[in-house]
Amino acid sequence: MVSLWGSKNGEEQQHGADGDHDENDNRNPSRQNREADERTRLLPHQRNDGFLDPDDPAVSPYNLFSVRAVRYVCVLFLIISFLWWVLLLVSVFVSPPAMHTRGSGFFDFSFTTLTVGNLLIGLLFFSTPSKAMEVSSLIIAGLLLLDMIIVLAVQRLRSEEGWVGIASVIWATVMALYNVMSDRVVAWGKKEEEERLTGRQETRRTVREWCAVLTATIVMIIYIIITILLTATLLLRSRDASLKPPGERFLVDGDKYKLHMACVGNVTYNAKGKRNPTVLIESGETPFEDTMDDWIYNSYQNGTIDRYCYYDRPGLAWSDNAPSPHSAGMTSDALSEALARAGEEGPWVLVSAGVGSIYSRIFSSRHVRDVHGLFLIDGLHEDLLHRIGSPARGFVLWGRGVISPLGYDRLIGAIFKGRTREDRVYGKSAYQAGKFIKAKLQENLVANSLTKNEVSQARNIQTPRTPLVVVSSGIEVRKDNEWERKQEDLTKITDNLLSWDVVNKAPHQVWLTFEGRQILERRLGELVRAK
Repeated sequence: MVSLWGSKNGEEQQHGADGDHDENDNRNPSRQNREADERTRLLPHQRNDGFLDPDDPAVSPYNLFSVRAVRYVCVLFLIISFLWWVLLLVSVFVSPPAMHTRGSGFFDFSFTTLTVGNLLIGLLFFSTPSKAMEVSSLIIAGLLLLDMIIVLAVQRLRSEEGWVGIASVIWATVMALYNVMSDRVVAWGKKEEEERLTGRQETRRTVREWCAVLTATIVMIIYIIITILLTATLLLRSRDASLKPPGERFLVDGDKYKLHMACVGNVTYNAKGKRNPTVLIESGETPFEDTMDDWIYNSYQNGTIDRYCYYDRPGLAWSDNAPSPHSAGMTSDALSEALARAGEEGPWVLVSAGVGSIYSRIFSSRHVRDVHGLFLIDGLHEDLLHRIGSPARGFVLWGRGVISPLGYDRLIGAIFKGRTREDRVYGKSAYQAGKFIKAKLQENLVANSLTKNEVSQARNIQTPRTPLVVVSSGIEVRKDNEWERKQEDLTKITDNLLSWDVVNKAPHQVWLTFEGRQILERRLGELVRAK
C-alpha cells in the first residue's frame, strides 16, 4: 500500500541515494568544491579512529577522581575561610572569648579576606589552568610566607597579632600554596584526559578560555599588589616596634593588654610632710607625646609643677588595643590598675584636653579622695558626644581600618615625605595606624551609650568642693554657639571654680599659641597650689 507521503522503501531508496551521493562527493574532489545545495551535508563525518573531538564536552579533567577531590577540598577550605572571615568581622565590634588581639585586628581580617578571594578565584577558573595563574599564586605564597616569618620573628608583632593573627597568616600561606598545587593537578588531569580521549594534548584555547585566563591573571596581579603592600606595611611595623617607650607598659584588665605610662620628676612633700600633687595628664584626640608634651615639660622645667605622669589610652602610641566594646569608664579602670601596678599614689591634679576631659571626669568621680583639682582645656561636653558617636563617622572609621593594613599612606610618608618611626608611633602620622583607627572606632561605637551614661553618673558623683579650672578656645567658642554654651556648663561641674579663660585666637589645641601656653602654665600653677 502506498502512503500519501511515499513508501518506506522509497524513503530508504532515497536515503541510500543521498548516502551514495555523499560518498561520491567525498570520493570526487571536484564535487567537494561545488556550491552548497539542499543535498549538501551539514554535519562533518564522525571520526573513525576511535578518538573524540577535542571540543567534545566529554573531554574534561573532571573525569578524574583526583581532580574532583581537589575541587571538593577547595570548596571546603573556602567555607572554612569564609566562616573565619565572618568571625573576625564580628570581633572588630565585639571580641569573642579568647579571640582578643592586642593589635588592631585589621591585619588578620585582611589576610583572611585575601585567602577567601584567592580560593574563590581558584574555584571560578578551576577548569582553566594557566601558567600565569600558577606563577601568580606562587608569588603570593612566597610573599605570605615572608609575612609569616616577619610576624613570628618580631616579638612586638607576635604579641599584637596573637594566635588569631598568626593563624590567619599561616592559613593564608597554606591556601596560596594549595592554589598552586590545585592548578598543577588540573593541568595534569586535563593533559591526561586529552591524550586518552583525543589521542593528543590540546595546545589551543577557545576565546572563552582566553578571556578566563586574562580575567584570572588581572585579578591575581591585583592580589599580588595587595600582598606586596601588606608585606611592606609589616616591615614598617617591625621597624616601628624597635622604638622604645619612654615609660613602662603594664598589663591590665586580667592581663588582656598593656597600657603605657610614664612619670617625670620626683615626689616632693610640703612643710607638713604631705605629698605634693602629681599632675596626671589625659591627652585629647591624639597621643600626649605629640601634643601636650612640650608645654607640660616646660612647666616642669620652670618649676611650675614638681612632677607629672601621663599615659596612652588603649590603641594610642605604645599602648595595646583593648577588647571590644570599650568605653571611657573601662579606660579609667585600666588607668587605675596601671597606677596601682606602678606604685603611683595621689593626690592628683587631672589635666585633660578635648575628648580626654570625658576620661578625666570619670576617673575623678572614681577617685574622689585622691583628686586635688580638675583642669579642662577646651573639653568635650557629654551632650556633644554624638559628634564623635555618629554612625556615619563609625562607618568611615571601619572602612579606613579595613584598608589600613595596605599602609599606602604610611608608605608614601616614609618614602617621599621622610616620616620617621616617631611620626608613625605617636606623631603626625599616628592617625594612619590600624591601632589608632581601632581605638577611635571603639570610642565611636559606645560614645552615645555607655560612655555618656558613665560621664553623666560621674557628674552626679563629683565632689562639689574640688577646685576647677576651665580654659576654652576662642576660635571654637566664637564659631560654634553650642560649644560656647557647653563650655560655660563645664564650669559648673563643681562649686569651686578657680578660673575660666577664653583664649583669643587660640585653636582647639590652646597651647599652640604663645598666649594660650602662658595662660595654661599660670593656671596650672595656681591649681597645684590651691588649698
